[in-house]
Amino acid sequence: MVTLALAATGPAVAEESMPRGCPTAGAPAQTQSSMSRHPTASADSPDQQAIRKTIEEYLRGHAQASAAAMRNAFLPTAHVEGNRQGKFTSWTLDDYAGLFTGAVAADEASRVRTIDWIDVQGDAAAAKATLVHGPTTFTDYFVLLKVNGEWRIANKVYHGGPTLQQ
Repeated sequence: MVTLALAATGPAVAEESMPRGCPTAGAPAQTQSSMSRHPTASADSPDQQAIRKTIEEYLRGHAQASAAAMRNAFLPTAHVEGNRQGKFTSWTLDDYAGLFTGAVAADEASRVRTIDWIDVQGDAAAAKATLVHGPTTFTDYFVLLKVNGEWRIANKVYHGGPTLQQ
C-alpha cells in the first residue's frame, strides 16, 4: 500500500507499508496476472507503473478539486456508481467531473489517500484505493482498460462510510 499526501499544488509524497486486505498480501508475485503489493517498488511492470500514474491523476483531481485531472484519468464513456446517503447514484464522466470546481477542501492537508493494490491481466486491470476525508472514508474500486497504449479508468464504484478511529 502506498499512502499519498497530495498537496493542492505539487507532486505526491509516498510512504510504503504492507497492504491490509490485499488479496495477495504476503504471497509471491503472480506470473500470469500481475498484482502490485508495493506501488512504488521498482519491480512493478511498466503497465503497473502506468496504472499507478492514472490512479494518482485521479487522486490529484480530488486533492486539487480538478475536473481536468478527472477527465485525464477516466475514459470519456466512464461511469461512477455507488450508494450516496442510502440511494443508488450513477454519474457519467461529465456529471462526475462537474463536481470538481477548483474549490480545494478546507481540510485537504489532513486527508489521506492510498493505492491499496493493482491487478493487471493483459489490457485490463483493477485497482483499489482508500480515501480518508475527515469523518468519511471512501473505498474506490476501479476497472481500467488500456486503450491506444494508455491506461484509463473505465468505471469506478465506491463505498463511503465512517472513518474508524485508531
